[in-house]
Amino acid sequence: MKIMVAGKGGAGKTTVSGTVARALGRAGHSVLALDADANPMLGVSLGVGAERTDLLLGVRQGLETGEVEHEPTIEGMIERFGADAPDGVRLVVANRIDNDTPGCQCCGVSADQLLRELEDGERTVLCDLEAGLGTVLRMAPDSVDVVLVVANPTAKALEVARRAVAIAADKTEVIVLANRVRDDADLDAIRAAIPDRELIVVPEDATIARADRDGLAPIDLDPYSPGVTVLVALADRLAGAAVPG
Repeated sequence: MKIMVAGKGGAGKTTVSGTVARALGRAGHSVLALDADANPMLGVSLGVGAERTDLLLGVRQGLETGEVEHEPTIEGMIERFGADAPDGVRLVVANRIDNDTPGCQCCGVSADQLLRELEDGERTVLCDLEAGLGTVLRMAPDSVDVVLVVANPTAKALEVARRAVAIAADKTEVIVLANRVRDDADLDAIRAAIPDRELIVVPEDATIARADRDGLAPIDLDPYSPGVTVLVALADRLAGAAVPG
């Protein structure tokens, strides 16, 4: 199974990605988590920690300077540019780097191309996309199984989410997460921007806010907090369409 997580920067997509990936791992699935954001922070939300996340990013940057050799195969990229996260999740920083003559998987492909070419097999592949709509616009129909669109109740985030849903719905299954919902007014704003869609409501959660502040994985702080509970339930729903590996 292949999953994309899309939304405006700051909408909470990395927290969603990390928590869902960890919950899938706890459910017995082999999970490959790809961080395709230009500012890769998925390792923090996965519980790898800021220091190891920075080390992975440093290796990626070494490709640009010539200090690190390129890797021609996808599986080699997963091995060389990845790290093991808790619950059996494998994290790979897979953001594009500046390369005028791309010729290998480790630097010359976009997230949508990488997902198309990556064989999922018995593993679940989850990709935290760059902010905005670029990858959603480029993705081929049925190249992923589901796109999770994260929307919080701000005007800019809602516009990005609305457009992401409109684009992705013609290509694959879309699930919309109404994130950081504080009250009925927040939920009404999201429903008005994205009507006629089931919304998975992720409430404002002190555990998630603390995790963001302290650089920790929310699922490690409190797996039973309101927001984390919703994301674990979403993982259970997704797991119903995937085969544990």
